[in-house]
Amino acid sequence: MGRVLLAAPRGYCAGVERAIRTVEEALGHYGPPVYVRKQIVHNTFVVADLTRRGAVFVEELDEVPDGALVIFSAHGVSPAVKAVAAERGLQTVDATCPLVTKVHKEAVRFAEAGYEIVLIGHAEHEEVEGTLGEAPGRMHVVDPATPETLTIPADRPVGWLSQTTLSVDETMAAVGSLRARYPGLVDPPSDDICYASQNRQEAVVALAARCDLVLVVGSENSSNSQRLVEVALAAGARAGHLIDRVEEADESWLDGAGTVGVSSGASVPEHLVTELLDWLARHGFADVETVTHTRETLTFALPPELRTQIGGVL
Repeated sequence: MGRVLLAAPRGYCAGVERAIRTVEEALGHYGPPVYVRKQIVHNTFVVADLTRRGAVFVEELDEVPDGALVIFSAHGVSPAVKAVAAERGLQTVDATCPLVTKVHKEAVRFAEAGYEIVLIGHAEHEEVEGTLGEAPGRMHVVDPATPETLTIPADRPVGWLSQTTLSVDETMAAVGSLRARYPGLVDPPSDDICYASQNRQEAVVALAARCDLVLVVGSENSSNSQRLVEVALAAGARAGHLIDRVEEADESWLDGAGTVGVSSGASVPEHLVTELLDWLARHGFADVETVTHTRETLTFALPPELRTQIGGVL
């Protein structure tokens, strides 16, 4: 019989809980349809569930009828998107995670101080697109795997920021490489890797070396979920896989495994993890030990636009 090491914390973070609740409260107060620009969070189950309840997910604002209510996703948007919404007369609710908003403000401060800004992240990610818009012309996106591609004149003052969902190790390795070329590189006022991403990564590290296999529940487009698999492998797990739902789990992965680690990304509902644990139990892995790295207590209030409309403090 095998055993399971269950990482804690895992699953929903405060920013995700806030974003999902924002859509739920808007649906309850205004009734459907409620438009949401991009996926509110990167999880296919959450998006499908909210769609069933009346949320309409769109890629861009030109898909939203004039005067309608639109919610901005947890990953944030650029000032240009907000300006388009205002020009269209759209009613907006900004569900950007407060930790992403912090990075936006750091970008503005760096730009106002005359810095060139290195944004360490993945160019195609929505969070990076939104942050870029805070300092157009001053920001340079660098993939954490290839920091050597940065080309900024050596005499320019340079500061760095990062996408919040990266792994701490890959970010700091990129910063080290950049600092070797730009000795005056200025750090942000505080670490940009969000507490939830860091906690989930450290929780996986705490169990990975004891595991023959680590399974992470999360969607393919979830950056923080992908990082959990990478961190597990780097920390000593013999194998690791990212699965959206338990139906994607493969029995053959369990061949020769004595211990399986389980975690989930920051936008994953807990019942998806429970379904995976049930599947593992049916395959001889019924002994579950929770490995607790830290306990999270942080919560975020709903966006002020929504609190004003609904009334009270939510």
